[in-house]
Amino acid sequence: MTAKTAPSNAHKPDLDWSQIRETVMMLNLAVAHIRNSMSEGDESVETLTGTVTAMLDHVKHVGATAERLPPSEEKAVILQDHEFVQSRIQDVIVSFQFYDKLVQRLSHVSQTLAQLATLVNDTKKIYDPTEWRTLQEMLKSKYTVESDRKMFAAILSGASIEEALAAARTEQQNTENATVELF
Repeated sequence: MTAKTAPSNAHKPDLDWSQIRETVMMLNLAVAHIRNSMSEGDESVETLTGTVTAMLDHVKHVGATAERLPPSEEKAVILQDHEFVQSRIQDVIVSFQFYDKLVQRLSHVSQTLAQLATLVNDTKKIYDPTEWRTLQEMLKSKYTVESDRKMFAAILSGASIEEALAAARTEQQNTENATVELF
């Protein structure tokens, strides 16, 4: 078995050095960081989910037990505390839903970067506008949230990152305002 010679890199450039290979390495590094962070986060959230589920079961038991107590000041305090804890647990569950949305977005970013690295690394595809449009259309089709689609469209139309984020925030606020129920 012969030892494989590493391609030249920015630290030791030679005639084989390529900015494309450097770009691909940096994209792959970003993908690895995202996937590693998601994996670590998933482990922590699984632990939290189990803990919250167990707490919710115990809180329900406490509430049911308190309901059977004869009327008293203590019963009222226990039920009030029960309601408070149950409400906070519901807040945690909503936070888990936001975490799930974050993980979905990071997964899309990871996939996007990996597909971009593949495209950039292929000398037959990198200079083909059709390949770039295909990649962009595929990415666009994966967005399920309107604010993400607005941000994508803004970037493709030449907006800065700040402008694209502002467009996404505006869309998010419009969506939130449209779902507010007035009494």
